[in-house]
Amino acid sequence: MIFSRRTFYGAAALAALVLSPTPAAALDGPPAAATARAPLADFGAEAASTDARYAAASVLASADNQGLPFVIVDKKHAKLFVFDAGGRLRGASAALLGLASGDGSVPGIGQRPVSQIAPAERTTPAGRFLSQPGRNLQGEQVIWVNYSEGLAIHRLRPGNSQEQRHERLASATPLDNRVSLGCVVVPVAFYETVVGPLLGSSRSVVYVLPEDSSVYTLFGAFAS
Repeated sequence: MIFSRRTFYGAAALAALVLSPTPAAALDGPPAAATARAPLADFGAEAASTDARYAAASVLASADNQGLPFVIVDKKHAKLFVFDAGGRLRGASAALLGLASGDGSVPGIGQRPVSQIAPAERTTPAGRFLSQPGRNLQGEQVIWVNYSEGLAIHRLRPGNSQEQRHERLASATPLDNRVSLGCVVVPVAFYETVVGPLLGSSRSVVYVLPEDSSVYTLFGAFAS
C-alpha cells in the first residue's frame, strides 16, 4: 500500500455478497449439502488449508466468481492462491499482510496519510472484492482490491531493511508475515509470472478469508 488505506464492506453489502441468513453460531463447520455438491478446485500438489479448499469449492459451487479468475487470500496461513476462471490453480505464494490482526477496517481510514495510521489499524480486511488492474501513483502495475481505499495486491518493493520483508516471505512460518499497511504483498517473480499475466488485463474476484471468525460464516450463502 502506498498512500491510502481501505474500507471493509459495510454490513449490508457484505451480507448481500457472501453472508448466509443462517446465524453465525450455527455455522461451526461446512454445511453438509454445500460440501456434497461443491466441485473441488484443482489445487494440484499445492498444500492448502481446509479453509482455503472449502472457500475455493464454495466459489465454484455457486459460480460466485462469475466466469472470472479468482484469488483466495488465506490470512491465517499468510498464503495467496490464484485460480483461473475454471478453478484450476495457476500459482500459490506466501504473502505479507497487514501488521495488525482483524477482519474489519476503521471507517474513513483510507483518507488518512500513512503517517496517521496507527499500527493497530493496519489490517487486511476480510471479504469478497471485485478487483481491477491498474497503476499506483508511481506508475507501478498493481491489482486494486479496493481502489478507492488503496488496498492492492502488489510486488515486494525495496523498503526499510529493518522490516526484512524478503526474509519474512521466505520463512517457513506465517507468524512473521504481518508487516504491511494492509496490502497483500507477494514476491516479484510470483507477481510477474502469475499475478500479472492472469489478473493484470481484466477484473477478477478476490476472497480474503477471515481470521477472527469462521470461513463457513463468510461463505454460508453457498449452503442454500
